[in-house]
Amino acid sequence: MNTKALRMTFAFFTLLILFNATAQEPIKKKDAAKRMSETTAPVIPVDTLLIERIIGTKGKASNGEYKITVPQNDLSITVDGFKIIPAMGLGTWIAFTPSGNGAMIMGDVVVTETDLKPVQEEIIRQGLAISAIHNHFVRNHPNVMYMHVGGSGPTEAMAQKAKAVLEKINELRGGDPAKGTASNESVQNTLDTKSLDAIIGYKGEMSKGVYKYTIGRPDVNLKEHGLTVTTFLGFNTWAAWQGTPEKAALAGDFTMLEDEVAPVIKALVENGIEVVAVHNHMVHEQPRIFFLHYWGVGNAEQLAKGLRAALDQTGKAKENMQGMSGH
Repeated sequence: MNTKALRMTFAFFTLLILFNATAQEPIKKKDAAKRMSETTAPVIPVDTLLIERIIGTKGKASNGEYKITVPQNDLSITVDGFKIIPAMGLGTWIAFTPSGNGAMIMGDVVVTETDLKPVQEEIIRQGLAISAIHNHFVRNHPNVMYMHVGGSGPTEAMAQKAKAVLEKINELRGGDPAKGTASNESVQNTLDTKSLDAIIGYKGEMSKGVYKYTIGRPDVNLKEHGLTVTTFLGFNTWAAWQGTPEKAALAGDFTMLEDEVAPVIKALVENGIEVVAVHNHMVHEQPRIFFLHYWGVGNAEQLAKGLRAALDQTGKAKENMQGMSGH
């Protein structure tokens, strides 16, 4: 092939590449615009009355979001001799946050060993996603697991799906867990809460003998499918206390960026607090977030110092985190 022919061939393929790129540009722009519209479309607060009417349970509203909480009062659970009541983390919750097409839901569902399979099947049947299955405790009798669920769609449809999952649990347990009596009681707490506040750097709230801190991460702008995940939606570190100054029980959940996981675990373990689970709650979140559950029994002041040491390993904890109540 002579030089002229080579030049013509090269020119032809160059034009072909440019044509294909130009032809694809409108498609790329259209796809990008679609994705942008999904995450930036104007949203309004979720219809709390609609959700409440469908599910049949009154929830709590916060800044346009809505959460249904079901205390597992039907389960009688002990860990190392301490009674675990809903305030210690024994509660199912499903939260609704507004999205461009209605609502995104996120939730944490408590299931027994026998509940697990049929509840999983119901979640999948409803077209929802399971994003985590994990424990909160070890040596708990009976054993329970926690299953994180999520989905997005029209608010009415999402409320119906959430209701179906909750009703499946009611069916399996023989009634609404919230109406049970096994854990609907107070536990002993003679802790010096002001001393705990001073060590930890936050103020908690008392509920049926459980003193609980909920600590957000305002230093992290967490997104799931482009929507902000707030403290109200479970993006928080929490710590629940009961017992006496000499022998307290501490249970909680820690939220961490990926580079904080190892330092937090090290700080907890070195201070006598047992790490019982490390896991995710979401799968499409940005940035990546990890959670761990911990359990400690011992001198309350020493446990508080251990928790504070772990908090000091996370982001801007000392400067910017603000304590809130609820989980």
